[in-house]
Amino acid sequence: MTSRTYYDVTQWPVGDPYKDIGLVINSMIKDIKRNQSQIDLDEGGKPGATIFIPPGDYHLETQVLIDISYLSIVGSGHGFTSSSIRFNLSQANEQSLHELWPGGSRILVNLKPRKDDETSSAAFLIKRDGSPRISSVEFSHFCIDGLHFVDDGSSEKNPENTYINGKTGIYVACAQDSFRVNGMGLVYLEHGIIIKQADALSIHDNFIAECGNCIELRDWGQASKITDNLIGAGYKGYSIFAEHFGGLLISSNNIFPRGASSIYFKNVVRSTITSNRLHSFYPGMIDLRDDSSDNLVAANHIYRAHEPWPPMQDHDNGLNDLYGIVRIDGNNNSLIANHFSDILDSTSINPIGTTPVIIHLINGSGNYIASNHIVATTETENSLEEEEKDSSDSCFSTQVTAMLSGEAARSINFLAVQVDPPSSHNMILDTGTSSQIRMDKTSNACRPLPEQPV
Repeated sequence: MTSRTYYDVTQWPVGDPYKDIGLVINSMIKDIKRNQSQIDLDEGGKPGATIFIPPGDYHLETQVLIDISYLSIVGSGHGFTSSSIRFNLSQANEQSLHELWPGGSRILVNLKPRKDDETSSAAFLIKRDGSPRISSVEFSHFCIDGLHFVDDGSSEKNPENTYINGKTGIYVACAQDSFRVNGMGLVYLEHGIIIKQADALSIHDNFIAECGNCIELRDWGQASKITDNLIGAGYKGYSIFAEHFGGLLISSNNIFPRGASSIYFKNVVRSTITSNRLHSFYPGMIDLRDDSSDNLVAANHIYRAHEPWPPMQDHDNGLNDLYGIVRIDGNNNSLIANHFSDILDSTSINPIGTTPVIIHLINGSGNYIASNHIVATTETENSLEEEEKDSSDSCFSTQVTAMLSGEAARSINFLAVQVDPPSSHNMILDTGTSSQIRMDKTSNACRPLPEQPV
């Protein structure tokens, strides 16, 4: 059925959606604008429309340009499956797979990037000048697949592991209001979602993984949320990045490896990171930078481990264990009631022989760090050997085996909190013993935990 406000890409008379869905959707948007040209018709006139994408594989050769409000692009399933696992299997194992590619309502991005314009290879580009801001554009329940990463000239032997291809799933290049990205699947894109100047944005219940960067909130923004997503970037990029933002809520997400940073704030203020489960193979998991101030980081489970999967063990984010799992540059932040699991074997601590830092306050005053529980353990060499011997070459089984192993765990030394000068007037309560806190106690307040009995 096709109506003035409901469009099915498989029923549209212009173009072939299986060969170029971009051309088809652009034609539909032109039709919507042609049918909804009056800005005030019986106190309405531009209600927008829904574009439906049934399950299927749709190549995109032409970028979709969205310059109208109240548009919903809807599919019938996010279709995510791991391309990284498949691309790292042997050919013999690949022959036994039930399927090779992501599915559902799937868009295959075939655009060629231009070095002078990062928007050129975005599957969906949202851009409109003038007033009012473009509003209420929604993406839901379909898959955007970048297909392949490419050789970037590095030492990586498998180009599918570079996380580089110049492609973006959704790029919002202008100020906007009340956008929604719900139930989507994004995979093998260098940039999953880039949104500039966001206001009242909702990114909810998506599967965004195996992308160079997953979610990037650029320029500035306010009053938005990233909730209940499954997210995991590559070792070169961010799972969640935000800059010059106020009032951002990041809650109830499961953020897994291998992002260079799980959550990276650059001059973000009065925002909340709460009730997330974060898992990473590198330091710098939560990085509050450039005077990020007056933020609440509470009740998160923050799990740092070593990389167990052989194809990725040569990669890291370039940071060592003195950097800190959480790093703070800013004032009046609260870091309260988080649970840290720092599970490292002795050979994976970098630099070898040093004491890992959990919370690193590099600059700021008025920060409140209280009641955080830190579990820092390593495993005996024998248990690690057994783990490696029993693990298959499957990323899934290897990571689960590593996560669940703990029978031979033993405690290791760690610095719970390090406060660098000239930081002052910060309060550290019940987050480590006196020997686990390194700070100038004449200019900062500290109430340490009692030392454990020998």
